[in-house]
Amino acid sequence: MKDYLIDTHAHIDMITAEGGETPEYILKEMNEYGVKKAIIPAVEKKTQNDIISIINSYENIYGMIGIFPSEAKTYTDDYEKELENYAKHNKKIVAVGEIGLDYYWDKSFNDIQKEVLKKQIRMANRLNLPIVIHDREAHKDCYDILIQEQPENGVLFHCFSGSPEFMKECVKQGWYIALGGVVTFKNAIKMKDVAREVPLEKLVLETDSPYLTPVPYRGKPNKPAYVKFVAEEIAKIRGISLDELIDITTENAERFFKI
Repeated sequence: MKDYLIDTHAHIDMITAEGGETPEYILKEMNEYGVKKAIIPAVEKKTQNDIISIINSYENIYGMIGIFPSEAKTYTDDYEKELENYAKHNKKIVAVGEIGLDYYWDKSFNDIQKEVLKKQIRMANRLNLPIVIHDREAHKDCYDILIQEQPENGVLFHCFSGSPEFMKECVKQGWYIALGGVVTFKNAIKMKDVAREVPLEKLVLETDSPYLTPVPYRGKPNKPAYVKFVAEEIAKIRGISLDELIDITTENAERFFKI
């Protein structure tokens, strides 16, 4: 029986850089809320070393490598080699992510995004690591590329934003679904439906902190500790005990990331 939560997606490097809170304080607050572990996703080249530094310094914080879709133009073969070197020499690198496609802000380089996503999936296969997908208004292209490239060690859709129908197609492929603070928003009907219908064995929890802060702290910076409110809301939606939800989602996260 797991009696602690895991935040599978927390930009702790951004919280410390922008909000001034130290990793020690973040961990202390996590502990107070029953959150034992957190995973920092990678976004851009200039902050990858910050992530490595944090995960090397704190036992229960893990990290990812990779380039965010909006940074796809900065991806080079040399940087790919650098990322692989990070992963080969650091057991606390537990995934390649967050990688994927984002068509919300700028559609002018979609082809570059697609190519970089394919390259990072292949890198993950070489490293025997799972991948964490950022998918914003690009559901079909993400799905098609994943089917084409066949990630070998697991797929997790971070901050899932698709319909219940798309969720079911993802789950059919064995992929995992991560839900965060949006599920607590009053008008987030689609996400509440996903939370109600996703098979529990394919669900993990996240905050995406410092973004997407859950109720009751919506409007303020998000923190890894607040994954507790995500858990409470999903347990309520599904009509199960909080302890049961924590036990299942924590087991899922530990199995997926091998932590």
